[in-house]
Amino acid sequence: MSSPSSTARATRREWIGLAVIALPCMVYAMDLTVLNLALPAISTELQPSSAQLLWIIDVYGFMVAGFLITMGTLGDRIGRRKLLLIGAAAFGLASTVAAFAKSAEMLIVLRALLGIAGATLAPSTMSLIRNMFHDEHQRQFAIGVWIASFSIGGAIGPLVGGVVLQWFHWGSVFLVAVPVMVLLLLLGPMLLPEYKDPDAGRLDPLSVALSLVAVLSTIYGLKRLAEHGLHWPAAAFVLLGVVVGTLFVRRQAQLPYPLMDLKLFRQPRFSAAIAAYALSCLAMFGMYIFITQFLQLVLGLSPLMAGLATVPWSLCFVFGSLAAPRLSRSVSPLAILVGGLITSAAGFALLALADGPHALALLIASTVIMSLGMAPVITIGNEMIITAAPPERAGAASALSETSAEFGGAMGIAVFGSLGTVLYRHLLSSDLPAGVAPDVAAAAMATLGGAVAAAQANPGPTGDALLNVSRAAFTASMQFTSVLAMLIVVAASVVSARILRNGGGRAARGAD
Repeated sequence: MSSPSSTARATRREWIGLAVIALPCMVYAMDLTVLNLALPAISTELQPSSAQLLWIIDVYGFMVAGFLITMGTLGDRIGRRKLLLIGAAAFGLASTVAAFAKSAEMLIVLRALLGIAGATLAPSTMSLIRNMFHDEHQRQFAIGVWIASFSIGGAIGPLVGGVVLQWFHWGSVFLVAVPVMVLLLLLGPMLLPEYKDPDAGRLDPLSVALSLVAVLSTIYGLKRLAEHGLHWPAAAFVLLGVVVGTLFVRRQAQLPYPLMDLKLFRQPRFSAAIAAYALSCLAMFGMYIFITQFLQLVLGLSPLMAGLATVPWSLCFVFGSLAAPRLSRSVSPLAILVGGLITSAAGFALLALADGPHALALLIASTVIMSLGMAPVITIGNEMIITAAPPERAGAASALSETSAEFGGAMGIAVFGSLGTVLYRHLLSSDLPAGVAPDVAAAAMATLGGAVAAAQANPGPTGDALLNVSRAAFTASMQFTSVLAMLIVVAASVVSARILRNGGGRAARGAD
């Protein structure tokens, strides 16, 4: 299928098509967050074990991460629109059945199927944008809308879930996705172009298997390290993922049409954008787990008020994503990447000062600065990623982009969570008030949530003192990890700048 001229501008059909593909992306992001609100009702009705409950929560994200590379390349082979519509149909069907799940095992299986179907959405939609918008500035704005749809979905997920659960059965949180997928199935064939690589080879089953084992094992191990600290079973999963990942990369270098095209990493634009994206996600996801706890357990905000405190962050991220294309008309990609990363580093530095009577104001201001810096990096970075690849490999390139974000986020949660826990326990152990019972001390040392619960169960001067020192220890650990996040983002700016400069000025600007 021939590609239109690179100077052709999008028509009304392409813009309406963009709205159609943005909706399932929003639902995909909602599905990552909305289920948490339904967990109490699910626990009451299905009575899952603690392990089953964790799998109900986690298996969706695991399957998305594991199948991104495969789905991105599969779309290049069979057609991106076709894969998107297949994924939408599967997502809608699995959502419908999940709403009426009769057992925990059934819900786990359906959440896994939802994750596999969800893995088709991001690479298919972003690679379709590559074929729908050939003007550089229009394409950048379209990617900004695409990224904003994920941000909006993540932000409104808890709100939508809360409203739905107020009036309906817990299964209704799954049914929210069905009308959107039906709309995509009806309008997609009329509004979205089809594109596939006419010279694509066969999908290599061994590469698919290796990629799944590498990604799933690593993500699972990192998540368990974040939850339980350093222990051998989790470390073994990470090590297995690294070993299998190495075998996967070696195999790709030997295939004429690989699942992951290693030649893409030779392009400065691609490598710089991937590095910036992955390291940004590492810092953001790593800090987010501290921010949510700080709002509720240190500042004492209700879940609703804590959620409202993160709204400015989400809104500024949407604004930054949509404003980035206009910024790119007068600023080079190198300046956007470096400037955005330095701006977000300033946000992390401000977060390290969040304490005392102005802690909430400082936290909100810091997250606003972070989002305004990160949004252009992610928007322009994704545009650089998919345009660095040949049109027939855009699906694989977009899948690599999303996979790097998944790995960066998982690594951030594991590394930051582990370091923060170690520091929290060290600081608390040296400041524990006298007279605290051993079992109370053990609960407080485990997590800040445990410390708050223990303090509430032991009212009086000792409980108050325990609560104060626990909150102080957690705040100090958050401040330390904020500084670490700042250093990581500064390092990302240096790495990106060096890659782009070594690639030459033309590589920095690039041509469509």
